[in-house]
Amino acid sequence: MVLESFSISSVSSLSLVKSNCCSARETTARRNPRWALTPKFSNLQNEKYSSRRSLCLNSSGNGGIMRTNPQGNGFFVGDKDGVIIVDHGSRRKESNLMLNEFVDMFRDKTGYLIVEPAHMELAEPSIRDAFGLCVQQGANRVIVSPFFLFPGRHWHRDIPSLTAEAAKEHPGVSYIITAPLGLHELLVDVVNDRINYCLSHIEGDANECAVCVGTSKCKLY
Repeated sequence: MVLESFSISSVSSLSLVKSNCCSARETTARRNPRWALTPKFSNLQNEKYSSRRSLCLNSSGNGGIMRTNPQGNGFFVGDKDGVIIVDHGSRRKESNLMLNEFVDMFRDKTGYLIVEPAHMELAEPSIRDAFGLCVQQGANRVIVSPFFLFPGRHWHRDIPSLTAEAAKEHPGVSYIITAPLGLHELLVDVVNDRINYCLSHIEGDANECAVCVGTSKCKLY
């Protein structure tokens, strides 16, 4: 009887552990984004960039403006958050204007109240300008999102340095520098869509896109 009781209890305990583990895995699966790092790239990150991981954390408290999703899916951008989309910047005016168009698209799609464009160098508005505009509109935390593909020197050094200098003018305003676009699955769709559209154009089935219009660059050589 004792052995039987022990076995039933053990099975119940194991079932409970299994249930909890499955629940944890399901929760993790729901919370892990589709752009989670592949094992190979994750190892590279751990080896080379572990000392820089703080760049993806708040510089100070969030001022109580992050709201937890009731479904447990993470955090939202709040009404007192300012978002800066920063690219490299170009001497070509048309390239800089495209960032403005993207920011308009981003603002309309997300519904975020405070979103500003910035160029790291070569053009205005600068990160300093955009940071100030966010604060003027009521932001008490600024989220700097680099419009870059991969974590190169600009993400490691230049953007953090420029953002830190801008933040000095606004005591009490915290900020975060997010990761660049990286290995996001949706970028596969973007690149594939661009390839197919350009092929359609050279076959005469599509007009020049907004990127190439007027340049005559999209052609066979």
